[in-house]
Amino acid sequence: MATIHVDVVSAEANIYSGEAKFVALPGEMGELGIFPRHTPLITRIKAGAVRIQPAEGGEEVFVFVAGGILEVQPGKVTVLADTAIRGHDLDEAKAVEAKKIAEEAMKNAKTDIDFAKAQGEFATMAAQIAAIARLRKR
Repeated sequence: MATIHVDVVSAEANIYSGEAKFVALPGEMGELGIFPRHTPLITRIKAGAVRIQPAEGGEEVFVFVAGGILEVQPGKVTVLADTAIRGHDLDEAKAVEAKKIAEEAMKNAKTDIDFAKAQGEFATMAAQIAAIARLRKR
């Protein structure tokens, strides 16, 4: 069976490294599915869930990313995430609170820059909450 090596890294840590049968993640233009021997590709990714089906079987690995870059080579997938959190480390209460704070910051923004910053945080937290909900359905 063909496999592909997957690395998910952020500035803080190496989140995942291993062989996989399949990887799915949120590309800027929609969901991307990567199988072994995929055509080379470099693209930006948006906030959302990276799902990895390990080569040895077992439970799907779930990582939340808050955007970044994806590089695909025929034998390797590299996700360079702005921020990455393992699925089991996600905290829904913190995400909901951060989303509320961002929403309030958007309402009270005095400049376009403040509004854009709050809007980005709001979008990231909304994506994180959606990822948590998806993780629960598994």
